Amino acid sequence: MRSSYNWLLFFILSSITFGHAQEAVSKDSLQSLVEKIKDYYYDYNYKLAIENSALLIEEATKAGEDYYVFRGYDELGSVHYAVRDTAKARFYFEKALEQARNTKTDSLISWAYNNLSNVYSEDNAMYKKSIEYYEKAIAVNEKAGFDEVESLVQYVNIGWTYLDVEQHEKALPYLEKAKELIAVKEQHPLLILNLDILFGRYHYYAQNDEVAAEILEKTSATAEAEHYLMQASESHEFLAMVYSRRGMHDLAAASLVKQRDIDRERYELGKELSIYEASAKFELEQYQKDLEAAKKEEAFKDQLVAKSRLILAIFIAASVFLLIGLISFYRLLKTRKRLISSLREKNHQLTEAKNQAEKLSKLKTQFFSTVSHELRTPLYGVIGLSSILMEDKNLTSHKDDLTSLKFSANYLLALINDVLTLNKMDAEGIQIEKTPFMLSSLLKNIAKSFAFSLEQNSNEIHLHIDESLPSQVLGDSVRLSQILMNLVGNAVKFNENGNIWVSIRLLEITSEGMYKILFTVKDDGIGIPKDKQETIFEEFSQVEQNNYNYQGTGLGLPIVKKLLVLFGSEIKLISEVGKGASFSFEIDLEEYVLEEDHGMSELTPEGLLKTSSALDSMHVLVVDDNRINQKITQKILETRHFQCSLANDGLEAIQLAENNTYDLILMDIHMPNMNGVEATQIIRKFDTVTPIVALTAVEIAEIRKEVMEAGMNDIILKPYDVSQFLTTILRNVNTIQT
Repeated sequence: MRSSYNWLLFFILSSITFGHAQEAVSKDSLQSLVEKIKDYYYDYNYKLAIENSALLIEEATKAGEDYYVFRGYDELGSVHYAVRDTAKARFYFEKALEQARNTKTDSLISWAYNNLSNVYSEDNAMYKKSIEYYEKAIAVNEKAGFDEVESLVQYVNIGWTYLDVEQHEKALPYLEKAKELIAVKEQHPLLILNLDILFGRYHYYAQNDEVAAEILEKTSATAEAEHYLMQASESHEFLAMVYSRRGMHDLAAASLVKQRDIDRERYELGKELSIYEASAKFELEQYQKDLEAAKKEEAFKDQLVAKSRLILAIFIAASVFLLIGLISFYRLLKTRKRLISSLREKNHQLTEAKNQAEKLSKLKTQFFSTVSHELRTPLYGVIGLSSILMEDKNLTSHKDDLTSLKFSANYLLALINDVLTLNKMDAEGIQIEKTPFMLSSLLKNIAKSFAFSLEQNSNEIHLHIDESLPSQVLGDSVRLSQILMNLVGNAVKFNENGNIWVSIRLLEITSEGMYKILFTVKDDGIGIPKDKQETIFEEFSQVEQNNYNYQGTGLGLPIVKKLLVLFGSEIKLISEVGKGASFSFEIDLEEYVLEEDHGMSELTPEGLLKTSSALDSMHVLVVDDNRINQKITQKILETRHFQCSLANDGLEAIQLAENNTYDLILMDIHMPNMNGVEATQIIRKFDTVTPIVALTAVEIAEIRKEVMEAGMNDIILKPYDVSQFLTTILRNVNTIQT
């Protein structure tokens, strides 16, 4: 909010404090552009404000009017400052300062110093430097012999800066000075309103709660009446804190509700997003101007070397023909016996190369399996820790950073899965499995995993499941999820400010009782050109789009195509450039009917944790040789009121299982001394009841048979989604209880 308030002060005072700089310039058209920019800013139309600022710079440069060039760069900096892009704001303000010095006008130099001060004031750690620049601006005004009213903005901002770092005693003299100057000369009502809000904040920090409440109640009412959204939000924020400290909790809650509604209205204006498009357009135009000059120089150079290139091409062509002639003559001299001997040698080499290739293929498959396990293990730590930290209310201010961290880790995990899947498919090492799952849960988990990407690109996802489909089906949920994740991922990446529709529709029930289901992923994004619709299904291939800064591996769609072959299906694509794309495929799934329903069809971790007090006494043994992963699993369970015991390897797990009773054992597979499979086989000799769930970073398909034969009840693949992890645990615990 600080940035937006400060810049409103600049616009209000620009025609007052710096009006004398315009008197020497009789450029009506340029001044008209300045007025337009101010109007666009007040209307939150940042896109048009930037476009007109760029036009102002261009026209003023042609006319040689440094003052209006200054205003153009200053307005660009102000808009970026208003949306908290401080890096670009500082760049444009420095350009404005350079132009101000060209004009040798003290008022503009003071103005430019003030703007740079505001940028530094955004970082509380730099508040001293910010105040230093404000004081420089005041010094310039004093040296030029201006009235003290000319320094009104600087006095307000210095007081504001001290309040931001909660040094209200130092802020008071500057606020009182500003109030004194306002009395000297009539000012804009919005400036007076902002100063009143600062006095309200001062009295709050000074614990003069009655005075603070009286001031802030007036400012909130005035701001709401005049529809000054930022001022209204700020007033209600501090008014709520005053009420809360006075024990007036109902009034505090009411102020917080008003602040939330006002902030929502500001957010729904939604016009800030277009700034980046307009800014990029302006920067591109600047670049293109420089490029045109470079092209003219390059064209001249090309003309000079054109003849030499032609001569060189003729010489190369003659050399090639001569070389071909010599090679042909040499081959004619070969005898038939030499040729046969050479062919036999080549055949021998080919056989050896084939054997070596098969050996390398096996080593590659083993290598990818080992690497995927070693990468997933630390990723479990990253994803687990980020999930735990995101639940910590004390770290709310870092929620965006933690969300980005978790998103990056999930993206890396998806990339590992894609590479491993492609390698296994090349080695014919993937088979379709049949396990029960819910289509609704599968879709919701996919949408949840793309929440961060959807927010980044301002996209919205819409899910639809045909009501005539069974609630649970039998099929390979892992591979089906991988197909949908890749299709939805492409739709999200190549779409901005758009929509993604994911629908599951029943086509027919076959004579064998199978449900023929149509899956469709559709978007209204950039679309795919007709000539690229075949090549995008090739490995490492992508459609080039200059308007999107996206880079990827190009593995997603080839994996989708190959996985659908295993399902006996194929991908269908309908797309036009600029009208989005629609990917669809058909898969036959079988209805899954539970012989006995223990309420698991509606089981969710949150619901069961809230309604079942019996879980408070559940005791889980966590067996894992990795201390970080061990502690993460323990933390997740203990925050859900489970009791936990820890074991570092299979031998220690056996000793604890013999001497204690547990409701569930989470068993890692790969451990020193004794692995999880061996430990489970020994535990099953004296305990056949306690559910044992495998924790592993190895592909489930590689170990499912081994762990099930050892006596384990279920498998959880690391790194896991916390919700799925808890659902698996609760499913096994619930089964034993019932």
